[in-house]
Amino acid sequence: MAAKVDAEKCVGCESCVGACPVSAIAMADGKAQVSEGDCIDCGACVGTCPVEAIAQ
Repeated sequence: MAAKVDAEKCVGCESCVGACPVSAIAMADGKAQVSEGDCIDCGACVGTCPVEAIAQ
């Protein structure tokens, strides 16, 4: 299972991109998107999101 981004909450700050140890998060149209095939569901991105837009 991969982390999920709530696009409504995402403000495009990119803090999650740098937090991901496997580079599974990229920005598209100003919003974070998680690659389900690459995400290892470690949760590193969840704690870095200042608006709580990412959940496991």
